[in-house]
Amino acid sequence: MVLDNQRENVDPLLTRMAKIFLRFEPNTISWISLLFALIAGIFFYFSSPETELYNFYLYAAALFIFLNGFFDAIDGKVAKLAKKTSLKGDFLDHAIDRYADVFILGGLALSAWNTYFTIGLLAVVGTLLTSYMGTQSQAVGYKRDYTGLLGRADRLVLLMIGPLIQHILLNYNIILPLGLNVLDWVLIYFAIMGNITAIQRFYSTLRWFNKKL
Repeated sequence: MVLDNQRENVDPLLTRMAKIFLRFEPNTISWISLLFALIAGIFFYFSSPETELYNFYLYAAALFIFLNGFFDAIDGKVAKLAKKTSLKGDFLDHAIDRYADVFILGGLALSAWNTYFTIGLLAVVGTLLTSYMGTQSQAVGYKRDYTGLLGRADRLVLLMIGPLIQHILLNYNIILPLGLNVLDWVLIYFAIMGNITAIQRFYSTLRWFNKKL
């Protein structure tokens, strides 16, 4: 999955949506996206296989992850349309995104859905390293690197779809291979692909340096 590479295709739609929010400060929208991420993480943390079929916390988590992704996608658009882009806003946006990742994945990793704590930890590490490599490449003079197998857009989509599928399978008492649940497999995917993506971006930037020599 490489949804980050489809940014140009969805930009026109996001721009139209952003016009609705021009009355708001771009940084305010960024903070609102963080609030939604925190709420999603809380729903993940308090959800469990024993209670999911009557409290629908996974559905709520998926909803707030969607809201987080939506507001995160339009804050920069609003800033451009309102001519309020700034280095401070860019820094704030990236910093908030990292906290949002920790809130969402941390809530899931610490929940009853995560069978192995180590997998959840590796998923968080892979996510943070992926984003770090992308922004650090820009900081040293290279482009903002969105290459790799697992970008933020990919993660958010999987974190929206995974909980919905998990709820449905739980309702029918369907067990996946190795006795793991859907969210276990999502975290395993993040742990593997996230760290691979971080390595891909690391070597992409190194190749850029080598070409300059």
